[in-house]
Amino acid sequence: MKRGIFSVLAALSLTSMLFSCGGNSDKTASDNQSDETHKFPDTLRVATLYSPEAYFIYRGQEMGYDFELVTALAADKDMILKMEIAPSLSRAVEMLDSGYVDLIAYEVPVTAEYKDRVVPCGPENITTQVLVQPIKGETELITDVTDLVGKDVYVESESKYEARIRNLNQEVGGGINIHTVDRDTLITEDLIAMVSEGKIPLTVVDSDIARINKTYYSDLDITLPLSFEQRSSWAVAPDKAWLGDSINAWLNSENPRQEQAQLLKRYFELSKNDPNSKYYAANGVGVSPFDHLFKRYAEDYDWDWKLLASQAYVESKFDSTAVSWAGARGMMQIMPRTAKGYGQTAKSVMKNDVAVETALKLLNDLDKQLTPKVPDENERKKFVLAAYNSGLGHVNDAINLAKKYGLNPQKWDGNVAKAILWKSNPKYYKDPVVRFGYSRGRETYDYVNRIYAFYNRAKTKAIA
Repeated sequence: MKRGIFSVLAALSLTSMLFSCGGNSDKTASDNQSDETHKFPDTLRVATLYSPEAYFIYRGQEMGYDFELVTALAADKDMILKMEIAPSLSRAVEMLDSGYVDLIAYEVPVTAEYKDRVVPCGPENITTQVLVQPIKGETELITDVTDLVGKDVYVESESKYEARIRNLNQEVGGGINIHTVDRDTLITEDLIAMVSEGKIPLTVVDSDIARINKTYYSDLDITLPLSFEQRSSWAVAPDKAWLGDSINAWLNSENPRQEQAQLLKRYFELSKNDPNSKYYAANGVGVSPFDHLFKRYAEDYDWDWKLLASQAYVESKFDSTAVSWAGARGMMQIMPRTAKGYGQTAKSVMKNDVAVETALKLLNDLDKQLTPKVPDENERKKFVLAAYNSGLGHVNDAINLAKKYGLNPQKWDGNVAKAILWKSNPKYYKDPVVRFGYSRGRETYDYVNRIYAFYNRAKTKAIA
């Protein structure tokens, strides 16, 4: 029986992103007559949800796989895109039912629950639950579910992951050591990070979440499926099935296929770790190879040049050619939209002097906006750096969460730093005091800590 379980699960694919849904990829031109008899609307009203896959705001810029794909659709068909952020999937379906929106650009499960209420369309996502385990030298990976017997597996309490691992434990005859964690304090992303850090041995997550997180933690293996496949896709209302057919036809054409492939690579494959660099930091008597630039410009903005150099190290390892997965560029990793706001271009901020001065202008503006909330100048610097990383909106959200849950909103360490971690937890990013939804809070938390760790070393340098 145990071998039978494994043979079934081994046949499951990890994750597939297809180009149409409902088995429509083989439709002929005659099958898509609705695309010819109905025109795309002048304004496409779209519901989505905050999530690391679908939609989020990063450094003041709207991002997400589903968001960018539907944006490409609207641009290609000359439609005005009106986005509505729903608080839950059930609410998004209600918005679709009522005609308030035309499309849900989010993963709607293809199940009996939604069968009579929505028509699947657009990109289809096929996921399974997978085992997240560390890749450690010569240590053999778990490749058979029966090998989980005797192993410790950590999952969120009262989650679908707990339900699956308990069912699997029964299927293999028992013996899996299942540990549950409070979902109010630790969530999926935290557990994945803890596996990478060696704090827990194993966890279970959906394969699409696993793929995104593997771009941050290359030392993880996510190849063992633990469940059957689950299909999901965008959705339209039954009375607008023609719109779904039109979206499918668009997505099956050459340019959109290429756009989708690029987005899949960007969000689910490209490493989001620090770029490699030819430069060595904090060597000799200086802090960096560009101390002269940091000194020259930091003086004009009354900013500590060593703190600025420490930030540049964390951003790019002082590499002027660095381009992040999100499109941030140059030594100070400035987003194109931010560059434009300061009269620069994506190309010009690849120049070190332009990058440093533009970064200081941004830091100065963030400092001014945060001064009323964080009066202490030295304490405020951590808030400013956090806002540089994630965007001011997310830091303001964390301040509001700190106030609501009894933390000091004017202190970073142990207070607002703790609240920024909550920004990846649905309980908190759906809280009424939060305006900007999901954020990968762990990235911002680590960003500030790494800058100050480098800064504390830089301050010991003899150079003034």
